Amino acid sequence: MRRAHHAAGFTVAGFTMIEMMVTILIFSILVTLGVPTFRTWISNVKVRSVADALQNGVRVAQTESLRRSRQMVFSLTNNTPMQSGAYTPITATANGSYWSVNIIPAMTDGTDAAANSALGYVQGGVLGAVTSSVAVTGPAEICFNSAGRLVANATTGIPPGSCTLPVNNPPMWTYNVSVAGADHPLQVQVTLGGKVRLCDPSQTLSSTNTYGC
Repeated sequence: MRRAHHAAGFTVAGFTMIEMMVTILIFSILVTLGVPTFRTWISNVKVRSVADALQNGVRVAQTESLRRSRQMVFSLTNNTPMQSGAYTPITATANGSYWSVNIIPAMTDGTDAAANSALGYVQGGVLGAVTSSVAVTGPAEICFNSAGRLVANATTGIPPGSCTLPVNNPPMWTYNVSVAGADHPLQVQVTLGGKVRLCDPSQTLSSTNTYGC
């Protein structure tokens, strides 16, 4: 650092050109080192946002099955369930960008003969439409009975129209949420008994790490 002297007797501190260049170089190196970490953080935030939305959607289906004492179907779809205040019929797909919760038609109830209608629709939400780079894999449809447990149903009213039960051990359906660049993919688990939880498959579940899968 040099000091500039003025006729009035004051001394003003300043930087030489070399000092400025060294400062800029160090700053550039720090920024370069920080960019990958920042990108990873952004990717992890996207994954968490989608996983939270997915978990909330599954819980809506389970809560409504208990509240209404009716079977409910939770579906992933690429169709927007509601457009301009009107219900749009949907098709379930395993990697959909939206979720939808619908009442499964009761055989003896003529008032809601179709789940895929405004009458059968309960609630829906966005998964990947905003963060399109996030991938969601899992069953296209899962069903809850009036006790909030997973149930098989061959006539959900939402094409392709079938819910099955998981056969793995322990029996549960899993939705995997990931995006390129994230170091913490997440998983939403739905057990046969109706337990819904969000966990990190890169970690091991233990008594000291309840966030692991």
